[in-house]
Amino acid sequence: PPAPRRAGKMAAAGRAWRVAALLPPWRLRAPRRAYGGAAAAAAASVARGGGGGRLLLGAAFALGGGAGLYLAARQRLREHSAAELPSGRLQLTLYQYKTCPFCSKVRAFLDYHGLPYEIVEVNPIMRKEIKFSSYRKVPILLANAGSPLQLNDSSVIISAIKTYLISKRNSLEEIVSFYPPMKTVTEQGKEVFEYGNKYWLMLDEKETKRVYPVKEVRVEEMKWRKWADDWLVHLISPNVYRTPREALASFDYIVREGKFGTVEGFFAKYMGAVAMFFVSKRLKKRHHLQDNVREDLYEAVNEWVKAIGKHRLFMGGNQPNLADLAVYGVLRVMEGLEAFDDMMVHTKIQPWYQRMEEVIKKAEA
Repeated sequence: PPAPRRAGKMAAAGRAWRVAALLPPWRLRAPRRAYGGAAAAAAASVARGGGGGRLLLGAAFALGGGAGLYLAARQRLREHSAAELPSGRLQLTLYQYKTCPFCSKVRAFLDYHGLPYEIVEVNPIMRKEIKFSSYRKVPILLANAGSPLQLNDSSVIISAIKTYLISKRNSLEEIVSFYPPMKTVTEQGKEVFEYGNKYWLMLDEKETKRVYPVKEVRVEEMKWRKWADDWLVHLISPNVYRTPREALASFDYIVREGKFGTVEGFFAKYMGAVAMFFVSKRLKKRHHLQDNVREDLYEAVNEWVKAIGKHRLFMGGNQPNLADLAVYGVLRVMEGLEAFDDMMVHTKIQPWYQRMEEVIKKAEA
């Protein structure tokens, strides 16, 4: 069986004075991941004497934005071996940055559905692991169900694979063709590819009624999947790097886990933390967040809990649906950091979050 995700150290520098007996249950768990891989790469460049302050900030911003959080490349990865799949079944390889919320969404989906997969951690600077692809973002999922296919965009990946698991009529290749990329231009004049129907499952009428007994169930799931992508994910970086202390806590973990010399580690830790602190301010302005970005995070997760209501375990009812998995995947990248602890204390998310952990752990087992 795959090794547990949880690392053996807490990534909460500056909080060691807390007495373990006084901590709530979620604080007694070691974190599964550490933030700031992109910033660590930029900081490492400074430690080696390259770049300069402006280059550092630019690189950190480009790589450490709302969705650009990932684990330092040296961290040992937990793998799901595609070789465990029976011959002729779906074989999957996920190219990712481990703490990217979009990549975490895909892992949550695959884990919940018990789908074995291999993980390839992508170097965020060179990205040579995905040099085979003209699509230069992560996650990328390579899927082989008889012929190799490349799936891009986390929501497309989830919708296409979910459709494949439900529908027996179409090949995966045909299903993927239902999600064509469309070129659009951003407000900044940059050309990007979008997938207008990425939250739809491509099912026939009978399959649709089986999965979504009433229309409102499908509409609700799609609405909150989109909300996770368009709003929730953009609250992560500003909260993780909210203060110099929080930014430093993330970099303290990165430096301790990385192979830095004494001098290199000093510059990587402090220069990287400063860079990512200013990045968080730019993101705060870009997404029109409140002065205290925690309030935006609290409001968002409480809005999610309110949408589930008091009479459902999950938005999907007794079991998570795709919206549950998306929200959980985004939020769990903060585990082990102060933002996560504050969210657990000051919102009503804890019962739902713990249920999600339990059901995914059970599915993996």
